[in-house]
Amino acid sequence: MNKPEHISGRPNTQRIALVLQGGGALGAYQAGVYQALHEHKLTPDWIVGTSIGAINAAIIAGNERSVRLARLREFWDIVAHPDRFDMRMVHDKARQLNAWMASLDALLFGVPGFYSPRPFNPFAMGLPVEPDAASFYDTSELAETLRGLVDLPYLNSPNGIRLTVSATNVSTGELVNFDNLHQPLGIEHIMASGALPPGFPPIRIDGELYWDGGLYSNTPLEIVLDEEPVVDTLCFMVDLWSATGPEPCTVQQVYTRQKDVAYASRSKHHIKDYLRMHGLRCSLRALHEKIPYEKKTAQEHKEALELGCDTTMHIVRLAYAGRDWQMAWKDINFSKGSIEWRWEQGYNDAMRARKHEDWLSFGPVKTGVVVHEIVPDARESIVKK
Repeated sequence: MNKPEHISGRPNTQRIALVLQGGGALGAYQAGVYQALHEHKLTPDWIVGTSIGAINAAIIAGNERSVRLARLREFWDIVAHPDRFDMRMVHDKARQLNAWMASLDALLFGVPGFYSPRPFNPFAMGLPVEPDAASFYDTSELAETLRGLVDLPYLNSPNGIRLTVSATNVSTGELVNFDNLHQPLGIEHIMASGALPPGFPPIRIDGELYWDGGLYSNTPLEIVLDEEPVVDTLCFMVDLWSATGPEPCTVQQVYTRQKDVAYASRSKHHIKDYLRMHGLRCSLRALHEKIPYEKKTAQEHKEALELGCDTTMHIVRLAYAGRDWQMAWKDINFSKGSIEWRWEQGYNDAMRARKHEDWLSFGPVKTGVVVHEIVPDARESIVKK
């Protein structure tokens, strides 16, 4: 069983969790968030990720603390597209053009260390191929990159960080969670979590083909909410897509909005369900306590104790707020300048989040869930659910 890392300065809570969405190149924002957590001894003891979130999570969980940030930085340096000029020294129009060119390059020629186009690809011409090769791109480069960045023995050691990555079974359409608490994880599990069709090929594990977990749920918060037994938890949830946005007027804006809506977090729905279940468990616990002890069997007494709901989950939600010029290709904009900007924004947002003394002290709340919304601008708010 994976045990929490013993780091002085951690808040008084039984568990720190980090939930990472899918979002391609936008995932650099997650890396910045982790850097701030790492520097302030808020290292998670459980990371749940899908797609690019699974890749970031595997690099973090698959390395000793002393080299995690370096390995994470190395991955994003490998996949970064060189800029034609210093993005910090030019005006907005030039930066936009550079992002467009980087995205077009990623679309036509792939991303070194990540994926590359299949030459003379029958699949692209509508012809049948082997199921394992049913995609526009080949992701064998990503497998090689991950082998160099993820220490699998450490990832699966009992004293490391717990890692859960989700993938969608191609044949059944069901979401499957691969967890190093229950099974050894390999490169194939990480690859499966990020196998977004039709761009990337499915990954075969134990005879079954898997696609990107984001097809089923792009923000796997429910995995943390459904975990038993229930314990006090501080959960950092990093969102890369916006559920709300302006009404689109152009084709590009429509495609952008469509992606945001499709991949945005459904966290409010999951939290609502969790609170409903939390209330039911509290009511059942209260009813059990009204029954005299001598009239309950040992099994009934045990079940009553297991219904205990005096725990609280603090969810700190950090949302990427980059404009990306309403680009539908923003998730394949691997421009080095864009990656560095996203990393910096994630770091700054996480640093602002740390100012909330209430979740740092982790005092008793008895509301089941407290959501801390870290808004994109200078304002900050806390919303209790």
